[in-house]
Amino acid sequence: MDYIVTTLDNLIHQTAFFNLTWGNYLMIVVACVFLYLAIAKEFEPLLLLPIAFGMLLVNIYPDIMMSTHDSPNGVGGLLYYFYLLDEWAIMPSLIFMGVGAMTDFGPLIANPKSFLLGAAAQFGIFAAYFGAIALGFNDKAAAAISIIGGADGPTSIFLAGKLGQTALLGPIAVAAYSYMSLVPIIQPPIMKLLTTEKERKIKMGQLRPVSKLEKILFPIIVTIVVSLILPTTAPLVGMLMLGNLFRESGVVRQLTETASNALMYIVVILLGTSVGATTSAEAFLNLSTLKIVALGLIAFAFGTAAGILFGKLMCIATKGKVNPLIGSAGVSAVPMAARVSQKVGAEADPTNFLLMHAMGPNVAGVIGTAVAAGTFMAVFGVF
Repeated sequence: MDYIVTTLDNLIHQTAFFNLTWGNYLMIVVACVFLYLAIAKEFEPLLLLPIAFGMLLVNIYPDIMMSTHDSPNGVGGLLYYFYLLDEWAIMPSLIFMGVGAMTDFGPLIANPKSFLLGAAAQFGIFAAYFGAIALGFNDKAAAAISIIGGADGPTSIFLAGKLGQTALLGPIAVAAYSYMSLVPIIQPPIMKLLTTEKERKIKMGQLRPVSKLEKILFPIIVTIVVSLILPTTAPLVGMLMLGNLFRESGVVRQLTETASNALMYIVVILLGTSVGATTSAEAFLNLSTLKIVALGLIAFAFGTAAGILFGKLMCIATKGKVNPLIGSAGVSAVPMAARVSQKVGAEADPTNFLLMHAMGPNVAGVIGTAVAAGTFMAVFGVF
């Protein structure tokens, strides 16, 4: 009888109920909210669902993220090995290749002025940088945090790893991907606040046709020019342009399909769950994390506002030929931000079609955020 009682007692104490803190339970609730948003509301479920599930797992079973240094037998937890691929900048680079293979750069090529809108939207990055400095973060930590303003998860992870800010990588990545997922909620109020109904109704002329030669030359030229100026951007910009060259060359259909489908989805699963698994209660529930989340939101709002305001300037300069709404797509959330521009414009005028015009600043924003990351790396002498 004693043996049975002892065995049952051991089994009961092996359950998670006896090992979790109130913080773990709070993070489990947060994970369930994220799962609800991903499944019921379909807020970028490809990102939010694996992140939320990784968050759920690590707060129930923390050892799933145990490092090899902390493990008694030298074997790390499952998601720890996934996380190493994030830390080594492998996953972010592969994500960029997939984005390049999935994205048509034609709207940007057809309207090069879109680069200006993409550049303007990067203002949020530098606003967050100085904000982070003011809140007590060191230079490198502030730089890593600031990239959240571009709503670019892969670049945030890439820069945090390169600058040695691995302790902050989890909160930075979760904040960046959360804001990417919440673009349809965060951006519209800002867009409507800063534009008039008349501006939102502006219809833009059809973009010129872009030749196949232009589409092939564009990724090659951008890679050469950007990498010569900022070699540190080569892993991100290079992979983005390689994926796009797969798409536009027309001679490697199998590579295009793999990069934009199977490989992309595998990477999203591994990256999403490992990023979510960095949000254990011990690592996430602290003042620094709250500062990062707040700075990220402010930076994202500033970037959106800066893009719209520059769009208003372009509207004035072109005598009403540019709809300011497309400026909000200058953040790096491809193609979500462009879809939001289309949605808000269509609410003002159902016959308004802004999606392709917004894709130009959207693609420019991806390149701009990578360039901003490369600039920070150059400033700090990191290669």
